[in-house]
Amino acid sequence: MEQAESVVVPTAAGAVRGVVDGVTGARTWRGVPFGDSTAGPQRFRAPRPATPWVGVRETAEYAPPAMQRTFGFKDVVVGTEDCLTLDIVRPDTDDVLPVVAYFHGGTFVTGASHERVLQGHHLSQATDVVYVSVNFRLGVLGYLDVRSVGQDCAANPGLLDQILALRWIQQNIGFFGGDPDSVTIMGESAGGAAVIHLMCAPAARGLFHRAIAQSPPSASVHSRVQAAMWVRKLIDGMGMSRDATLADLRGVDAEELVRVGHSMLLTGKEVVQFNTAFMPTVDGTTLPGHPIDVFEAGDQAAVPLIIGTNSDEASFAKAMYQTTRSRQRAARRALDNFDADNAHLVMEAYGYAGGRADFAELIADAVFWAPSVMLATAHRRAAPTWMYRFDYASAAMRLLGLGAIHSADLVAVFGDPFATRMSRFDRFGSRSGFDEVSRAMQAHWGSFFHTGQPGQEWPVYGFRRDDGPGRATAVFGQDVVVEYDPKSAQRLAWEGFDMREWGNNREDLMESLAEFFGFDLPDSDDE
Repeated sequence: MEQAESVVVPTAAGAVRGVVDGVTGARTWRGVPFGDSTAGPQRFRAPRPATPWVGVRETAEYAPPAMQRTFGFKDVVVGTEDCLTLDIVRPDTDDVLPVVAYFHGGTFVTGASHERVLQGHHLSQATDVVYVSVNFRLGVLGYLDVRSVGQDCAANPGLLDQILALRWIQQNIGFFGGDPDSVTIMGESAGGAAVIHLMCAPAARGLFHRAIAQSPPSASVHSRVQAAMWVRKLIDGMGMSRDATLADLRGVDAEELVRVGHSMLLTGKEVVQFNTAFMPTVDGTTLPGHPIDVFEAGDQAAVPLIIGTNSDEASFAKAMYQTTRSRQRAARRALDNFDADNAHLVMEAYGYAGGRADFAELIADAVFWAPSVMLATAHRRAAPTWMYRFDYASAAMRLLGLGAIHSADLVAVFGDPFATRMSRFDRFGSRSGFDEVSRAMQAHWGSFFHTGQPGQEWPVYGFRRDDGPGRATAVFGQDVVVEYDPKSAQRLAWEGFDMREWGNNREDLMESLAEFFGFDLPDSDDE
């Protein structure tokens, strides 16, 4: 990157020196601390604000991400426990602009504020905003409730990191020309879920004013019993005694914790039963209830919301099982873990999930679409709500049978067509229509950043009326069209299915946990 003049800005902790990017012309500050190190005695605890420094801190380079294991042939752990940093990008003007606070995805175990597609230079320029991308703790260090070992810890460190970042923005973003009274929180995948969690978190109330959740796995939260199951697996995987304490977990090497935690994702059948090792826990405080319950009770932040999914989120699942029977068994097992009495309703709506496409659609809808519809349905009573579906796929992605796969919308929203690994396939075929869909999404997102609503041609996700249908959904494909109540049969099937509590039929799990920890674990979300 060619660097031009530097830009020095004060913050509450000390001055930072950024640069004007010689390629994009944006002002940027990278690796700005908003919290202290979370290592050693601070591991598993709530974050603390950054310690002030003397002089001017150089912020021309990105900081290391949160500690995580790479997906590859080598067993490599990257990142640091001193990870509470953020990156800021804005146009090279002195205008006071709306703020976008972005939370990256990565299944709560991987990712960084500065992944190429998320760096935000194109989005900031196209929509005229101050863009802030946030790092936060991941995996075993950020998304595992270890209170079954001891109470001297926080149930949701990663979520608390995000809240601290929003507080930092309220206190400091004015120095960078951002308007603290006009903050949109935004994220995709696990980052989209983080947006939903922040809307549910009382401690985040008033720290943001709009929200965009792209492909959020909104029902992906742990009960306390579920979290305890994964703590047990972690302790066993570490070769530690069942009498292990929080002090023991704080004393072990962080890289080994991350390695073992990562291996928990890849072993066993839990992941295909929608039970992954790392999610926020419903603790009654930071996350007071399951997001579906919070939204249905009207206890979420009553801010304008854009929420949506991609049409082929889980197209990879077409290759997971080779026979009709194995697909049907896998789908039924996964559904039975939530609501065995009503699983047949969902199975019937997807042709009993025997075909590859039906199975992949059921998996995608269970994780992404159905919970999003439930939240949009509830939120429209509290604040203006808009729903979308991203349909655009290049010729290469269609030829591969992948379509508009999970995260495909990022390149369109951020305006960088080759910024993700999957988008590199697009180099081998036509991208006809990409520029148009990208311009359309940036126009709608930009309008929302500035006014709290997208363009007028995108109707709200409203109620059915005598003079028209409800549930308007903007479909971003080769063209932008509006559909009303898409997939209504599947929506009705999910409405009769309770997806809020994983493991209702796992009596073996409850018994083994009680034996492992030596006491009766709660079967609710009580402290």
